[in-house]
Amino acid sequence: MNIHNPTAAPTRPTELVLGLDDRPSPPIAFLAALQHLLAIIVPIVTPGLLICQALGVSLRDTNMIVSMSLVISGIATFVQCRRFGPLGAGLLIVQGTSFNFVGPLIAGGVLMVKQGTPVETVMACIFGVVIAGSFIEMGLSRVLPFVKRLITPLVTGIVVLMIGLTLIKVGLISMGGGFAAMSQGTFANGENLLLSGVVLGLIIALNRIPVVWVRSSAIMLALAAGCLLAAWMGRLDFAGVHQAAWFQAPVPFHFGVDFSWSLFAPMVVIYLVTSLEAIGDITATSKISRQPIEGPLWMERIKGGVLVNGVNSLLAGIFNTFPSSVFAQNNGIIQLTGVASRHVGIYIAAVLVLLGLFPTVAGVIQAVPEPVLGGAVIVMFGAVAASGINILAGVHLDRRALLIIAISLALGLGVSQVPEFVTHMPRALADVLESGVATGGICAVFLNWLLPERQEEIID
Repeated sequence: MNIHNPTAAPTRPTELVLGLDDRPSPPIAFLAALQHLLAIIVPIVTPGLLICQALGVSLRDTNMIVSMSLVISGIATFVQCRRFGPLGAGLLIVQGTSFNFVGPLIAGGVLMVKQGTPVETVMACIFGVVIAGSFIEMGLSRVLPFVKRLITPLVTGIVVLMIGLTLIKVGLISMGGGFAAMSQGTFANGENLLLSGVVLGLIIALNRIPVVWVRSSAIMLALAAGCLLAAWMGRLDFAGVHQAAWFQAPVPFHFGVDFSWSLFAPMVVIYLVTSLEAIGDITATSKISRQPIEGPLWMERIKGGVLVNGVNSLLAGIFNTFPSSVFAQNNGIIQLTGVASRHVGIYIAAVLVLLGLFPTVAGVIQAVPEPVLGGAVIVMFGAVAASGINILAGVHLDRRALLIIAISLALGLGVSQVPEFVTHMPRALADVLESGVATGGICAVFLNWLLPERQEEIID
């Protein structure tokens, strides 16, 4: 998931330097594209890296997965900006690997590995589930008005908050050194905490500097500083670079394809929520770009953007990487720079694809020690939870809403903390409810439908 408030559109008008259809000269377009990439490159590659590290995927396969995340993000960005028939929003939209799916995929995948399933089979199941789930988004893009009535901002806020709260555990594990450090007995030792603490502290410090490019690139700059400290401590491992080929064409179904209902169940809810996030993000981009935010053109953009979310997740599953979604960080960059030209987006897409086709780039990214990455992702994951709170802050929190929030969070967080709760349930039901996000999300959808939206207060 991208770290943002998915439903909030900017309220402050933006003076555009480059409008939606402006065509800047190649040098200017390239520089504007690099400006965007500084703010989004880390969130694009981080989800795949975290999942692979948690499941123990080999360096070579991790390299391929991270590389393909860049390629797939570039393809989606190109289609969103260029627009082909019903595909794409026709706006400056950057798309990247979604954080929404990290928690459930790590939880389900680690459980399968502990049960003795080979890592390659686990990855085949994950990508089979990604492919199956992509059709949910593609179908939703055709029936958005109905879905918006069923999945209200109250439901969306609860699910996004649940995703963020469950991801924080993943972030803390990374700060301590990851699952590898746990097995080696070095988890959360002084060295790991120093690396993660320096990165976290730098992110906070850099956000106090009143320079736009410094604040928008705070995570990238903090990670670079963390890597320098890790190099001084002898913690940088470039084995991934040494194993990387100089060029790698996309290879479909590298792991084969399989399926797991226990992995798929939470993905259904997350695909629903991700589609609704895309609606908010595209609406925000339309507003900043001085385009309509209601009417037929706006609805065409919404449908096209959500459809690309689904189609690109299908491509992601086929080419061995994880689902992608619209990145709302892009809206902040447009607002700060005044660059809303979708032709700049085509340059962004080209750079992403080129970076992905040369696996050495992914090898360098793999060299980042997990505690260094953990210092950054804890901020990203906390921001996901904060986004959920921000969404709920825009909802009228009457007694009905508070009851739905209370029950959904209690059951969702309860199951994620005490998974044994579903042990004696029928296997089919346990597969669905063993994910806290799925339990909380299903509960929120059901209660939102069951309890009338306007309830008369009974006064004694």
